[in-house]
Amino acid sequence: MIGVFDHPCLAGLFADDDACRIWSAERQLQHMLSFEAAYSRALGTAGVVETDVAASAALLIEKFKPDLQQLRDGTARDGLPVPALVAQLKKAGGSLAPAIHAGATSQDVLDTALALTLRETTDLLVARLKTLATDLDSLNDAFGANPLMGRTRMQAAMPIRVSDRLTTWRAPLDAHCDRLMELRPHTEKLQLGGAAGDRKELEPFGDRVARALAAELDLAVSDFTWHAARDGIAAYASVLSLITGTLGKMGQDICLMAQQGLDEIRINGGGGSSAMPHKANPILAELLVTLARFNATQLSGIHQAQVHEQERSGSAWALEWMILPQMAVAAARSLGAGSSLCRNVTSMGGASN
Repeated sequence: MIGVFDHPCLAGLFADDDACRIWSAERQLQHMLSFEAAYSRALGTAGVVETDVAASAALLIEKFKPDLQQLRDGTARDGLPVPALVAQLKKAGGSLAPAIHAGATSQDVLDTALALTLRETTDLLVARLKTLATDLDSLNDAFGANPLMGRTRMQAAMPIRVSDRLTTWRAPLDAHCDRLMELRPHTEKLQLGGAAGDRKELEPFGDRVARALAAELDLAVSDFTWHAARDGIAAYASVLSLITGTLGKMGQDICLMAQQGLDEIRINGGGGSSAMPHKANPILAELLVTLARFNATQLSGIHQAQVHEQERSGSAWALEWMILPQMAVAAARSLGAGSSLCRNVTSMGGASN
């Protein structure tokens, strides 16, 4: 455990339980098996194999418990876990093997699993954005009329109201919700291209299989294979960074407002110091700044991962695996921490006029 999101100590600060479950290895494997089971049924629906054979294969897949060590060894050998998983499924299926994975490729499995993961992630983030918006509205109701010194370039400028600063924190949240919803058709879509992205192995049944598979998984049917077209993923990562950037601005403001001598905000539950017991550090506000800078840094890596050679890239694709889950967890944690911070505010600004 070398990452902060699953570190036995640091995860207490950085991890988000809900997002970590969505992106966990167990959940990813469940999505992969969901693809394989739905794919077998789709082969039957489209007439590629007998319906009863397809149904039996799907049932076997849904009940199957993979050997994780074999998947690990297979990934080391093949660069991804799907070949080892399919080998296990076909071995277990015996005579049902022709109805398992026939005409699909590894990237179809992993990218469709990613689409299912992004759907769950979007559900979580949209709910969190709406919760945070409500929490900020509550702060505005309680303290919005209080006077506050407006500051430009960190110097005292003109008097404002607390509501003016809260509006800057609150306003982008609805736009982030809209961005996530607009991206759903571009990220929550089936991947089914076969070996070279043209579904040639499934002719003349390819489109029929795709429609049946997408319907069962409740995903959109893409009008092209996106094996090597990762702009939808890059756009999604950009929104993750925008979300944490908004929360980072809020956190930075709170850190400055909480400085001794200014005392423009008071927060219950500040962190303690081992050397200075009189301090109450704005830990969650600092975390928001850190997560914003983390995602801004990771975003360049996702943009690098757009550069695929020909019909499929191993290196660019693997870079996406390394970065995107962490960005998603960082965004979820940021929103959760932002809400916790709001609920612990006991005062903002001066006395109401």
